[in-house]
Amino acid sequence: MEIERINEHTVKFYITYGDIEERGFDREEIWYNRERSEELFWEMMDEVHHQEEFAVEGPLWIQVQAMEKGIEVVVTKAQISKDGQKFELSLGEDKNLDLPVDDKIESLLDQHFQTKDKDTSELDTELESDSLQFMVRFRDFEDVISLSHRINLDDVQNSLFVFENSYYLYIEFNENIEEESLDNILSLVLEYGHESQLTIHRMEEYGKKIVDTEALAVINKHFSLKS
Repeated sequence: MEIERINEHTVKFYITYGDIEERGFDREEIWYNRERSEELFWEMMDEVHHQEEFAVEGPLWIQVQAMEKGIEVVVTKAQISKDGQKFELSLGEDKNLDLPVDDKIESLLDQHFQTKDKDTSELDTELESDSLQFMVRFRDFEDVISLSHRINLDDVQNSLFVFENSYYLYIEFNENIEEESLDNILSLVLEYGHESQLTIHRMEEYGKKIVDTEALAVINKHFSLKS
């Protein structure tokens, strides 16, 4: 996948249909299956974040263009105006598009990719969902080791995978966990990695499981911190 950083708020990337199929997606389903298209999009955004440190925060404006041999995607982060009444989209060359906050930004997006608010620092959104499962991506194994020496997840299901040269920690919390405890755990985990949109099903199918259960405890036992 080719990635081009346009400016602070915008990134453009191009992916061939061949690359899409190698990732386990059908060329046709990405246009007609919204769930699969969103899964592909967030997988690509993980890669963009990994290479360009392009953090996904708040509303996004997403433009998708079908090319002969692939698709080109332009992603722009919307900024909320100082008065909190409008979203500001940077269009380059010091131009901005102002939109009332109440308007549906989805109307600006390509029909196959929709706006998705995602802020890994806002944990309340996750708590409102039925799922208490998280997939966290790490830049390198040293970050996993460092985390294992700062946190105890003995009572929390956690597994470690490697996928496309990155390490992923899958965490599944008991639904009875207190909100404060969940908040504290995730805040610490996200100091070392960032939340990924890859599902556990995709990871089990295409990734390689390194540690099945109590992953951080196992890493802590066998690996020491570098002095």
